[in-house]
Amino acid sequence: MRAMAFTEFGADLEAADLPVPEPGSGEVLVRVLASSLNGFDLTVLGGYLKGMYEHDFPVVLGKDFAGTVAAVGPGVTGLRPGDDVFGVVMRPTLGQGGFAEYVAVSEQYGVAKIPDGLGHTRAGVLGLAGTAALNAIDAVAPAPGETVLISGATGGVGAFAIQLAAQRGARVIATARPGAEAAFVTGLGATWAVDHTDLQAQVHAITPGGVDAALHLAGDGAAVAALLADGGRLASTVHYLPEETGRGIKATAVMADPNPTTLAHLAAEAAEGRLRVPLARSYPLAEVSRAIADFTTGTVGKLAVTI
Repeated sequence: MRAMAFTEFGADLEAADLPVPEPGSGEVLVRVLASSLNGFDLTVLGGYLKGMYEHDFPVVLGKDFAGTVAAVGPGVTGLRPGDDVFGVVMRPTLGQGGFAEYVAVSEQYGVAKIPDGLGHTRAGVLGLAGTAALNAIDAVAPAPGETVLISGATGGVGAFAIQLAAQRGARVIATARPGAEAAFVTGLGATWAVDHTDLQAQVHAITPGGVDAALHLAGDGAAVAALLADGGRLASTVHYLPEETGRGIKATAVMADPNPTTLAHLAAEAAEGRLRVPLARSYPLAEVSRAIADFTTGTVGKLAVTI
């Protein structure tokens, strides 16, 4: 099968011809049709997870996947060949990924069926970013009328988080540069767009007493936490936890949990039009390196990879 992989730490990502995986007990083999770029992929490629995860070289990148079940392993009962599925590769080691024609994944975790009206490409960018956004919003639990600051709002997680917070009646302050980025976040439901280069002054102008809750998806975690009102809630997907005490801040480090229930919920919301999938651009598998370069320069929304 065709894949995009790297053969050792420090090696470049290159096209590779690899054996098709065999689905083990409780696993399904998915013919991958779409995936997407996530920050996690760059972390793996950069070797930053060396010693934290076992790497099965050659390592195929791509946490997200969407496609069709091609075969099932022993013990699989809920999925069958021909089912359209999507999700997040949650294998115990880093090796198989969505930037390939096939991937074997557990039937029990990290996968759900694609509902009518969603399609493979949009499903292929939804899994990891959508789950992280929902988990972060659940962690801060915004109530109607509360103000939520989202730092890193123009990326995939931020774009979903804006919508999820606004759906709960929160007023969203989203970080975005003036112009196209500001229009993007307000179009998703943010009440205000603020420039991260002048974050403190702009947020205090909107809410002098601080925000009720904040999502730290990118940027200076201490600066974001400092804008919380006393007793505020913080969720960080990059695992920043404030050291300050005495203000009653509740902080949560968020690790995306793509269980089938969460994935099915997100897919239904997207299929029914209640959750917009912010697909910015799509790249063929052979052009993943170009997609990575574009991703690192800063993107608005999600970058898809089609296989």
